[in-house]
Amino acid sequence: MNGSSVLEKLQGATLSLARSGTLKDRLTQAYRNHLSHIDAADLPKELRDDFRILTDAMTREPPLVRGDDAFRATIRKMSNDQAEEAATSVVKMLCAMPRHAYRERSAQSAQIVPLYIAETRVPEDWNADRADGEALRAAEG
Repeated sequence: MNGSSVLEKLQGATLSLARSGTLKDRLTQAYRNHLSHIDAADLPKELRDDFRILTDAMTREPPLVRGDDAFRATIRKMSNDQAEEAATSVVKMLCAMPRHAYRERSAQSAQIVPLYIAETRVPEDWNADRADGEALRAAEG
């Protein structure tokens, strides 16, 4: 998974958290549809520990029922404060991610050409419009 895919997953998770529904339901959607598909190794080094802490916190409870998993068991036992903390962590990672993704992209991007080097084209009727404007100003003045 490359940096832009990780960024897209974090954006998707954050959008899931912004939708209507209970926080635990939104957190479940964010985790199942986006966060669980992120490999910590694909994140910038500065975010890997935060991501591991988040995923550990969201999968810390052992499954108790057949067909259950650690995430579902954890969400069930999670307090509202813990759910808010997890959601906040996702948003903070998204906010930090573009800086890192931009650095990666700018290192690989093509050479930037300053605008003053680019050819400028003046519309054919520019002088006519300018003359009309000057005549109007002279009539007003």
